[in-house]
Amino acid sequence: MSMYSMMNLRASRHPSISYRPIRPSDLEVLVKIHGDLFPIRYELEFFHNVVHGRDIVSWGAVDRNSPNGENDELIGFVTARIVMAKESEIEDMLRCDKSRLYQSLVYILTLGVVESYRNLGIATSLIREVIKYASDMPNCRAVYLHVISYNNSAIHLYQKMSFLCVRRLHAFYYIDGQHYDAYLFIYYVNGGRSPCSPL
Repeated sequence: MSMYSMMNLRASRHPSISYRPIRPSDLEVLVKIHGDLFPIRYELEFFHNVVHGRDIVSWGAVDRNSPNGENDELIGFVTARIVMAKESEIEDMLRCDKSRLYQSLVYILTLGVVESYRNLGIATSLIREVIKYASDMPNCRAVYLHVISYNNSAIHLYQKMSFLCVRRLHAFYYIDGQHYDAYLFIYYVNGGRSPCSPL
């Protein structure tokens, strides 16, 4: 199937979703889906970094029972980057532990699912992959991300998955000549917690 027929993709009656790393052969479809789903345009370098795993980790969702016969084409994805806690914008949101100078975080860059495959739990499963990845890194303290303020479905998803909304960032996004606020969400792992936590 060509990338231009992606918009005609329909979920099979009994999809068989599996998850795998994103790879170079996914480049065209990954660019297409991002263009369809997001108002922000990403540089081509971003996509090359994703498919080649250059400082970005990723998971893709595919439908093994795809009705178009393409049983290994992306129908969802999540991309993330490891950042050092001391260099992040949320360092003040972490309980300070001087014995761990090299605490890290996982920042979710993009998450998306083709429209016809939504409400099947794919986004939830992709986020769980990120949380598991972060939890398996002993020095990682949290997964965090930004959500544009009008994306109610994403906000609901992260709240349902026990992410904490810790800040509203004024005019965080600038899209087509207009500013939009963003919410900052955090999911603590490996004992990471807010410095004001009673625990």
